[in-house]
Amino acid sequence: MNILTKFSIGQYVDGNRSWLRFIDSRLKIVAVLIFLITPIWAGPFWRLSLVACLIIITFLSLLPVRVWWRSFVLLTCLSLLIGFLSLLASSDIQSLDSSLRDPSELKVILESNENWNILEIPSKKIGFINFASVSLSRNSFELGIKTSTLIFTVIHSVNLMLLTTLQEDIVWALSWFLHPLRKVGLPIDRWLFQLLIALRFIPLVQEEFQNILKSFSVRSINFKNLGFKKSINVMLTLVERLFLNIFLRIQQGADSLLSKKTILIKTNRFRNIEELTPLTFIVNSLSICFICVAIFLRKLYGAL
Repeated sequence: MNILTKFSIGQYVDGNRSWLRFIDSRLKIVAVLIFLITPIWAGPFWRLSLVACLIIITFLSLLPVRVWWRSFVLLTCLSLLIGFLSLLASSDIQSLDSSLRDPSELKVILESNENWNILEIPSKKIGFINFASVSLSRNSFELGIKTSTLIFTVIHSVNLMLLTTLQEDIVWALSWFLHPLRKVGLPIDRWLFQLLIALRFIPLVQEEFQNILKSFSVRSINFKNLGFKKSINVMLTLVERLFLNIFLRIQQGADSLLSKKTILIKTNRFRNIEELTPLTFIVNSLSICFICVAIFLRKLYGAL
């Protein structure tokens, strides 16, 4: 299986069908920042709304389904798994909101039948295995929602931008926002050039990972005969080889840059000048309205 073509994560896919391609790269960065920043100190309702908004944008983006559906399904399963694990891990932890003193000292009358848990599963014994009781409180349920939605929004929003935006356009948009810092004397162009190299390095990492998987599948290792310890050693060896190959690629790229006498770093030449069409004007105007509405709704309904 070719990972570079099947899982196009963080790679630009050429085409002109999707309306996401007509949005200005500066507006895309602002929209992505909304998905990255607004979940901070936000409630579950706002986090789930962002996930629903991303799903709607993905299905209505007119991107080819083969481009995003594999990564979308994989990311959804990963988010649900991590959210479920965090929910179970925090299910038995007592809330910090509970009283630390005996209520009888303050002469507070509490109802004995008051229950603060959403779900309670009593302990059961199946055969010779005893399953402990599990109680899911509201705080643990919110923690599961926060972790799963945060992983989904962070990864998928950035992936949509990288799928529909040239890396040079992203660097130029960031340089436009960071232009005032040049007057202070900060090396903005050098930092953005390093960012461009890092974005170009994503397919190389995926290629090395694919080569490791191919070499692993060709050898047809039988883990049943190896045992648990030797199987772990084999997996650690593969991970070590993956990082060694990545570091080798980094060294080769650094040597090729150092071999050049002079490197001109000007982010202004990365700007892709296109003619302003009615479709581009409409899409950009709607994007500005979406950003303003999202900020307004976050202020009204996004609080904890």
